[in-house]
Amino acid sequence: MDYDTILKGKYPAKQHARRVVDYIRNKVPGASGVIYLESRMSKLIEDSDEPEPFRQRRYFFYLTGCKLADSYVIHDLDTARTTLFIPPIDPDSVMWAGLPMSPDEALAKYDVDEVKFTTDLNAELAHLSSSAVPRPNPATVFAIPGQVSEQVTFLGFDSTNFSVLKEAIETCRVVKDEYELALIAKANAITAEGHHAVMKHVRTASNERELEGVFTGHCISSGAKEQAYPGIFAAGRSCATLHYVHNDAPLEGKLNLLLDAGAEWDCYASDVTRTFPINGRFTPESRAIYDIVLRMQEECIKALKAGVVWDDIHLLAHRVAIEGLLKIGILRGGDVDAILERRTSVAFLPHGLGHYLGMDTHDTGGNPNYADKDLMFRYLRIRGKVPAGSVVTVEPGIYFSRFIIEPYLKDPKHAEFIDAEVLEKYWDVGGVRIEDNVVVTEDGHINLTTTVKDPEEMERIIQSASS
Repeated sequence: MDYDTILKGKYPAKQHARRVVDYIRNKVPGASGVIYLESRMSKLIEDSDEPEPFRQRRYFFYLTGCKLADSYVIHDLDTARTTLFIPPIDPDSVMWAGLPMSPDEALAKYDVDEVKFTTDLNAELAHLSSSAVPRPNPATVFAIPGQVSEQVTFLGFDSTNFSVLKEAIETCRVVKDEYELALIAKANAITAEGHHAVMKHVRTASNERELEGVFTGHCISSGAKEQAYPGIFAAGRSCATLHYVHNDAPLEGKLNLLLDAGAEWDCYASDVTRTFPINGRFTPESRAIYDIVLRMQEECIKALKAGVVWDDIHLLAHRVAIEGLLKIGILRGGDVDAILERRTSVAFLPHGLGHYLGMDTHDTGGNPNYADKDLMFRYLRIRGKVPAGSVVTVEPGIYFSRFIIEPYLKDPKHAEFIDAEVLEKYWDVGGVRIEDNVVVTEDGHINLTTTVKDPEEMERIIQSASS
């Protein structure tokens, strides 16, 4: 994908607004009036005069492409006009922060029809609710609960609707347009270089935090100042902790590094995981597990296309995992279906296969059911059919966590399928996860992730950089 060329254009906010309006009118026939959204407001850290790190509200960004704080947007359902409201010049802040963006600059940068100052907001709302603006039906303000400031008034409108806009945007966000895919591809390109930089440093590093510094520094120097999520730099048995947070343990004497980290580019995430040997060469046990997980991922990606049921792809991952674990002797009994039915493989793959990806790492629209009594499906972040244009992470793994596995060893219905003696050889592997970001198409898929995952190639990168 030539993402750099695509990204020379504007973020397609008006196109997104049309999709959201169509959704609203499907739910509320004849809907008339305006969509109202606020950006995140600037705020000081508690007990400090320093500002909190700013993260734009994704609902606001989806209809503006604007990352400015303390801003507002109105989209008129009937005229399809979008008006952005940005903060006026505050002379006291110019000395400290410089001149803010002007309305003319904002109009040139963002896909909106008009830019005004925030001081004009209530006057504009009053105008849009007046008889001077003819409407086919009573004028309604569509807004999101808890995201309307106290000083904002909708008094002139016939009604307010706080029930449909959030749902509309979250549903529309599932299917990405070309520009959004380019943003995710750009984030992936930077992430790939960051992962490769860590591979080149892993043999000479002494602590996980050094590798986190390598990755984060690379992203910032490449223009990606924000991380899509706190990165995971887990060594040795810590690879079995799914969302490991410490990133400060020594590397000496440990087999593998599980690196789960992704850059963000203009509010869009990448989410990539690789697992590789710290000394540059997989042990036989680590390589055996890596090969199983790689086959799990390859089979699941190959099965992707529009309309497939994500639950079925997740089930496929477990089936391939069982086949692999039977082959190397960790599982025994030879009956894949029986082991699958007992859910014994959940001991080694306790999480869901993946999630939607977009402005959030765990993006909206997946309809998970965390109350599901079936442990194999409880932690799926996507349930049901996946549409063309959605981006999913495909991230199978096999983990050796005593806390999770030992209860299975004590349960006769699972213990008969697990060879505890063979299992003893694999605790130091910790865990292996491989994760790519994949676009679902009508008849297949497009993999946006370019990070190396061939085991021999990873070994060559590690060995050559540290020799």
